[in-house]
Amino acid sequence: MRRPLFLAFALLASGPALAAGIEVEIELPRIEVADYRRPYLAAWLERPDNSVAANLAVWYDSKIRNGEGTKWLKDMRMWWRRTGRELSMPIDGMTSATRQPGKHTLSFVEGQAPLGKLPAGEYRLVVEASREHGGREVVTVPLQWPPSSSARNEARGQHELGTIAVQLKP
Repeated sequence: MRRPLFLAFALLASGPALAAGIEVEIELPRIEVADYRRPYLAAWLERPDNSVAANLAVWYDSKIRNGEGTKWLKDMRMWWRRTGRELSMPIDGMTSATRQPGKHTLSFVEGQAPLGKLPAGEYRLVVEASREHGGREVVTVPLQWPPSSSARNEARGQHELGTIAVQLKP
């Protein structure tokens, strides 16, 4: 009786082959101003022709009554023009509340939303942040998909965004 249970456990422990993945680290710097508001932020993958391959995250004030937080999504102008205006908020698994200053990590796996079956090729991770009583900034990080080996690419913002890093896992 124990043998089949042990065999089943051994098969589960070995698990399926791991899919490729992307880990995105977004740093929001602490900005010392009298009226600091957390930034709205959008992160997406785009192709060399600037078309959107996958929306990864949208952080906005989702707690304002009557959904009025969506009113300022258009302040993330690049994201809004490329894909935002076509979306209905909130989007399950992608939208969430704004985040406080610090480092925030997002993980995505090939074959699962929002990456799905991302075709092989060159892409850019684009992160755009816009803050009330503040500025707006866009940072891009190039990447090759699927990764043939582990790789880390990063870029640094100048005011609204800190280091944006992409860790690729084969």
